[in-house]
Amino acid sequence: MTHLNRRKSGGSRGAEGEPVQIRRAKKEELTAVADLIVRTKRLNNEFDPLFAVVADAKPRAEKYIQATQGAGDRLLLVAVDASKVVGVLRAEIRERSFYEPHVEGFISDFYILPEYRRKALGNQMLEQASAELKKMGAQIIAADVPSQNEIANRFYVKRGFRALTSVFGKAP
Repeated sequence: MTHLNRRKSGGSRGAEGEPVQIRRAKKEELTAVADLIVRTKRLNNEFDPLFAVVADAKPRAEKYIQATQGAGDRLLLVAVDASKVVGVLRAEIRERSFYEPHVEGFISDFYILPEYRRKALGNQMLEQASAELKKMGAQIIAADVPSQNEIANRFYVKRGFRALTSVFGKAP
């Protein structure tokens, strides 16, 4: 089992005692990132059957991540322990045409491998993403999570977020 230890500076350490790095994803990591995106989507399905994952989720995730990589209005952060990608956060800048604040940093995907959770890595990734989105022009940070994912909802509420909208769905 991998253990993260908090450094006095607030950073996380991985299995070998080295710091877990949080940075923008590199091209050679995109396959590993796509795997984590698919894991996120499969986790969502545990909360509601309307999040059933398609059979070709992996190639779709690869295309999705490739479109994110290098786009000026998108952010793709990874947490890396040695050379292993252990977390991913994808966000984008969106315009809120009718509301102030007008520019939103929208977190669409956020996943950390189970053995790296509850070790402050999520806090660190969210803080870095928020800082980078602010540099990209975001005036508000928002995140999308399934409404039944109480752990994710508590994570965001504990960090000062609040629900802004509700999306309702049903199969026809």
